[in-house]
Amino acid sequence: MVSNALGAILTGGESTRMGEDKALVELAGTSLGLWVAQALEAAGLDVVTFGGQQRVGDYETIPDPPGLRGPLAGLLAALDYSEHRPVFIAAVDQPLLQPHTVQALLANWTHDAVIPVDGEAPQVTCAVYRATCLPTIRQITSVNSDASVRDLLKYINVRFVERDEWTAWGEDGRSWRSVDTPEDLAALEQLLR
Repeated sequence: MVSNALGAILTGGESTRMGEDKALVELAGTSLGLWVAQALEAAGLDVVTFGGQQRVGDYETIPDPPGLRGPLAGLLAALDYSEHRPVFIAAVDQPLLQPHTVQALLANWTHDAVIPVDGEAPQVTCAVYRATCLPTIRQITSVNSDASVRDLLKYINVRFVERDEWTAWGEDGRSWRSVDTPEDLAALEQLLR
């Protein structure tokens, strides 16, 4: 399943707390977008970015559907683009994404979505989705253009991957650790030293 999957980096956020486009913010000399892209490629996925105006390296960039914004818009665009391949969604601000976590989530492919849960929070932007979600996403966004991925979860068949399972494959929560502010970036820089 991994070799057939699309790695979709969501770059369409406004980055208001960061103050600049997160895709281009550098961590240890490499942009956040390239950190994520390299992890997806190391997991064996084709990589495309969705939603942003800025290019991430040489990767193709697909805009969000007109009138929509946010992660659900990026997910819709990625699933439309994927030609029925499974899609691994990663937010551009998750530079510590682990290739083995991507592969493990793809290996658990039995539902419309496979999503790790940390605490009580489903990590919807570090997860696998398939084209069976498309009709539901279109219906939800036709009624509410500001709908979220969490809204989608109420209507699809989701396999939630709990902490005991993802820790068993060596994940410690870093894959979905997001960099939202300059302070987050500084803390991550310190961690990497």
